[in-house]
Amino acid sequence: MNEIKQGKQTAIVSYLTIIGAIIAIFMNQEENRSEFASFHIRQALGIFLTFFLLGYPVGYFDNWMVSASFWIFIFILWIYGFINCLNGEMKIVPFLGEIYQKLFKSF
Repeated sequence: MNEIKQGKQTAIVSYLTIIGAIIAIFMNQEENRSEFASFHIRQALGIFLTFFLLGYPVGYFDNWMVSASFWIFIFILWIYGFINCLNGEMKIVPFLGEIYQKLFKSF
């Protein structure tokens, strides 16, 4: 429980923007590294990078249904991760969470 309390602030910062995720990486590199914060940094960073990497190609469809679906998908992933962070839980985001944990295991 103390581990979660210690890393919660850093984890919350990671969900604020892509810049918040980068700041959280630096906040979590000290000697008091939190596994809770690391987990949520990986999740948030993955969500933001997915948004940026897929957002540009999705924009080329020039179809509001495709764009809206993409925005809603990313928003649901972000809300899911952020609420779990606030509740002190380490649940992966649906569909992509395992990939994020493996891809960013160094954070």
